[in-house]
Parts: sequence; structure tokens; C-alpha cells
Amino acid sequence: MQTTIDSSRQLNQDASGAKRAASKGTVIITDRGRPAHVLLTIEAYEKLMRKPASIVELLAMPGADDIEFEPPRLGHVARPADLH
Repeated sequence: MQTTIDSSRQLNQDASGAKRAASKGTVIITDRGRPAHVLLTIEAYEKLMRKPASIVELLAMPGADDIEFEPPRLGHVARPADLH
């Protein structure tokens, strides 16, 4: 993914160029040399805003009971308590 940095003036003079750059990656818009805004495609924005599925949603999905899952053993982490 490519990052492009444009000034506000460049954005005003070539909005279509900024849109083309956003299709290839993030466009950072600066005001007086400092980052002020970010231009993204709607697909990139929606991906960024999408919340991760909860474990309950993942377990409820169709076919979830067919997924093989073998959790790692914790034998090397747990040890017997010393009660003496």
C-alpha cells in the first residue's frame, strides 16, 4: 500500500489526482506542512471501521461445528502448587 502526502493547495488544484492516489493507498492532506486529514476510498474506510466478529458470532456461523480446533496444551505453563 502506497502513502501519498499532498498539501491542501495540491488537493484543491488536483482533486482527481488525489482520488487516483487514494485508489492506490492512503493520501495524507497537510495544512501548513502538518498532517491534517486523510483521504481513503470508501472500501478502505469501511474495512477500517468494520468491527471484529465476537467469539459468539464466530461460533454461531453456519458450519462452525465442522471446524477442527485443537487448543495448545498449557502443561509447560502450569505447575503443581507447593503446599509445604
